[in-house]
Amino acid sequence: QVQLVESGGGLVQPGGSLRLSCAASGTFSSINTVGWYRRQAPGKQRELVARITRGGSTNYADSVKGRFTISRDNAKNTVYLQMSDLKPEDTAVYYCSASVLKALTWNDYWGQGTQVTVSS
Repeated sequence: QVQLVESGGGLVQPGGSLRLSCAASGTFSSINTVGWYRRQAPGKQRELVARITRGGSTNYADSVKGRFTISRDNAKNTVYLQMSDLKPEDTAVYYCSASVLKALTWNDYWGQGTQVTVSS
């Protein structure tokens, strides 16, 4: 089984920072692209925040460019999302998703999510 576990969420004031982590565990051969997504309200569609390939290429949603940085440590099977200058509109449940090679097949896995609340 492959598990993705997010951590690092919490309550922060506007202008503050948080670092989210997404750690993969289980039996697999490789992890390719990993993305951070968020759902800002129940019933609202989950949106892509940032994505990183195994080689380190990144892309970001326009709303977070210049404030968020995605990075990865392939040796630790962990991807990070450094969030700075947080705004109330960044409040959401943040999820990570990874494309994982297991038994010669690529599949997408999701974590359970971590809540980020930006409020004074």
